[in-house]
Amino acid sequence: MKQSEAKARINKLRREIEEHNHRYYVLNQSLISDFEYDILLNELSTLEKTFPEFIIDGSPTGTVGSDITNEFEQYEHRYPMLSLDNTYSEEELREFDARIKKATSESIEYVCELKFDGASISITYKNGVLFRAITRGDGNKGDDVTLNIKTIKNIPQKITNKTIPVEFVIRGEIVMTRAVFNKLNDERIKAELHPFANPRNTAAGTLKLLDPRIVASRPLECLVYFLLAEELPHDNHFDNLKEASGWGFSVPDSIRLCRNIDEVFQFISYWESEREKLPYDIDGVVVKVNSLSLQEELGFTAKSPRWAIAYKYKAEEASTMLLSVTFQVGRTGTVTPVANLEPVLLSGSTVKRATLHNADQIALLDLHLNDMVYVEKGGEIIPKIIGVDHSFRNETSKKIEFISNCPECGTPLIKNEGEANHFCPNYLHCPPQLKGRIEHFISRKAMGIDGLGEETIDLLFSNNLIRNFSDLYDLRLEQLVTLERLGEKSASNILKSIKKSIETPYHKVLFALGIRHVGETVAKTITGRFRTIDDLINADPEQLTSVREIGPKIAASIVAYFADKENLEIINRLKSNGIKFSDDKETRLTGNSLHDKIIIISGLFHKYSRDEYKEMIEKNGGKNATSVSGNTTFILAGENMGQSKKEKAKELGVPLINEIEFLKMIGED
Repeated sequence: MKQSEAKARINKLRREIEEHNHRYYVLNQSLISDFEYDILLNELSTLEKTFPEFIIDGSPTGTVGSDITNEFEQYEHRYPMLSLDNTYSEEELREFDARIKKATSESIEYVCELKFDGASISITYKNGVLFRAITRGDGNKGDDVTLNIKTIKNIPQKITNKTIPVEFVIRGEIVMTRAVFNKLNDERIKAELHPFANPRNTAAGTLKLLDPRIVASRPLECLVYFLLAEELPHDNHFDNLKEASGWGFSVPDSIRLCRNIDEVFQFISYWESEREKLPYDIDGVVVKVNSLSLQEELGFTAKSPRWAIAYKYKAEEASTMLLSVTFQVGRTGTVTPVANLEPVLLSGSTVKRATLHNADQIALLDLHLNDMVYVEKGGEIIPKIIGVDHSFRNETSKKIEFISNCPECGTPLIKNEGEANHFCPNYLHCPPQLKGRIEHFISRKAMGIDGLGEETIDLLFSNNLIRNFSDLYDLRLEQLVTLERLGEKSASNILKSIKKSIETPYHKVLFALGIRHVGETVAKTITGRFRTIDDLINADPEQLTSVREIGPKIAASIVAYFADKENLEIINRLKSNGIKFSDDKETRLTGNSLHDKIIIISGLFHKYSRDEYKEMIEKNGGKNATSVSGNTTFILAGENMGQSKKEKAKELGVPLINEIEFLKMIGED
């Protein structure tokens, strides 16, 4: 696919997805199925990876769909409500299991839950009383629908059980049974009103009504799937859900504790055939790591937890002819093969292209030109080729071979040991990589420079005004005002935004550099350990891999990046322009007495609040955690410490330190 075609398709997909998001989350009107929506989103994600020069901030691939409306007051989520990665592939679910196993030497348990099709809700209780209920919103904040939630009969408004935390958050799915939905539609048809589309949209739309009396007239239910609190009753997800059931919440009987991935597949297989017997709609199964300490160790990406995944039920496939294979170069130099197909109708849309991922898959499929191939739509980012019908092969057809040189600059491609992808190493001179790196550098999640879209970057690049992102800081007004489509006002705004970017925090600057495998989350982790860019430049692989979440692949990429003299020259130019290459937090460190110590805070305190103690831990080089594990250094224990934490600490030999001892430890007594 040419860049111009990719750009047009990406823009079209974004408009379509944003329109579907608005209809789904705000208007509660679905024009397409969830499966068709996943296909659009996955295609966009692949195109953005293949053509990273077109990535923009706020793309639907990097944000949680928002249900926020102006009719309700918004509140922040105490714990962000992220979305889940999903797959339709057994192979990818096994890869998920393999990644989890690499993170721990302990036996792994999974909790399997049916993925009910409804509207997510987060409900906070204080001292046993329902305090506030907010929708998912954009993941960080949501709409306050407390009055409507109080009309739902299976949500307790007051809990008297003595085992409940002082404050906790319960999360669940607001659903409508098929029976209630059908009855409601029968009544609407009799009243000559337009019938509702499906139970999910009806439940979500009802939740956003401004009149709680109407909400109460439409029987909704809440099926609970998560319990969150500073002091949880148990150190695992399954027992906490069972505990919540004892408090009066509706936890589905279908949840299962699985000892291994094979038991997970048994659960998935059973409900694939049995789901039609349920009173509610489901579209798959959610698989979660049971251990809370392992959940914490695995952490999150910017959009989803690493310890959970949604398995969606099988997709449709079709057969068509392979016409050709083209190769595309992304921002980091990764070369992706794309199959160009005879157009075929699949799941209600026409498919012309499919991903081939890498050279290994081409070899595995033994692809030839004009082969009849099987194409599947599912959890893949865009449709993928899953097989070849050899009975149709012409003996004279040419075998597909992976290219050896970059299709853009001709540089010989490299494939690192242990990696599946080939990439072009000419990252400082390969045109799509150069422009892609600049566009990545200016993006909102990186340096946040406004006014420099893809077309303007192309314009500056074609006029030889920039070749790398450090050139941006040498641009002058007289150079810009003469360019096509750039007047004095636009040029002035661009320069102001470039100047303003000098204040960008260090972790965003590191992300902006575009080091292979160093994403937004990894950049934050690295800058928490290496407080200046010089510390990072001088770090060896052993020092890098000692940092949580930094494996050999990331470490090797960082070392290789800083070994390149041209990269160091760019960094020095950025430094000379005032870019921040150190963490301001370093100046706020009061000591190093807790360096590399993992500390849990539990209970009530007199001298300082929990948040103040958390800040003290960070200022003294320590790390806050919430679940007790073998890695825990000690627990800062206050009054009424949670019994489960106390028992777990005793079992693992983790010491308890009171606040007086803690303050002496950091020199604050």
